[in-house]
Amino acid sequence: MTVTPTAAALRRLIGLAPALFVIGLFMLVPVAVMALYSFLESNPFGGVVWRFSPEAYLQFLFERDLADNLVFNPGYLIIILRSLGLAILATILCLIVGFPVAYFIVRQPAQHRSIWIYLITIPFWTNQLVRTFAWIIVLGRNGTVEMPFRWLGLLGEDDTLGLMYTDFAIVIGLIYAFIPIMVLPIYASLEKLDFRLVEASSDLYSSTFETFRRVIIPLARPGIVAGSILVFIPCLGAFIQPDLLGGGKKLMLGSLVQFQFATARNWPFGAAVAMILLAFVILCLLWYAQAARRAGSHAGALAHA
Repeated sequence: MTVTPTAAALRRLIGLAPALFVIGLFMLVPVAVMALYSFLESNPFGGVVWRFSPEAYLQFLFERDLADNLVFNPGYLIIILRSLGLAILATILCLIVGFPVAYFIVRQPAQHRSIWIYLITIPFWTNQLVRTFAWIIVLGRNGTVEMPFRWLGLLGEDDTLGLMYTDFAIVIGLIYAFIPIMVLPIYASLEKLDFRLVEASSDLYSSTFETFRRVIIPLARPGIVAGSILVFIPCLGAFIQPDLLGGGKKLMLGSLVQFQFATARNWPFGAAVAMILLAFVILCLLWYAQAARRAGSHAGALAHA
């Protein structure tokens, strides 16, 4: 029996229909609603006025003075730049710490690796809010970090290291929260690595650093890129760590969205911030797709060299 191209396409469409329905209902519809709200007028009493307005996007760079003129205001631009800076810093530090951990696990006997992976995933068993709150006890006044300084007499009774409510505390919280999702993709890449290539590199008198730079890193690049994306995106939208460890004084994009919907009741502006956050995520995913394609080609060429 001959199947026409039209019938084959119809069968594929019917097969994909459940997935398309779920994606449309739970992803595209909420995004469309968010985009719609971002172009409406804010109601001073909460909610929106159903009238088109680009005011929410103008608010990122401008504010209106008493004469209703637009005046440049860098306040929200600083929040965007701070969010990007802290998210990039947390991602880099997660990579610096996570890569050796993943490499260590891969070098263990096969029967022991599952135990190490099990230990890496233990933090996921506890709510992120509780884990972040624990850092207040560690970094706060008379906390775990300060007490040794007091015992040694390096810190007076009224003195404090001032670790809490700083960018340092936020970055520590972000690293602690998201480092497991950096380790796991890198481990998945390194587990597929053919270590005979590493031995061959050493046999050809390459130094340890050269072997690491020219063999291990290129072959582990898909995991590094995936882990970096998986850490960077939630760091960019995080709001628990900025609220608890930054004391609400160091806003990031995620906490700005939460603040606009829950406290300021400026729904259009909150929706506009969410759309800009979504734009960053889409750009990151597009970059990841291109990087993964290049890494796949490079790894294939290296493996066949």
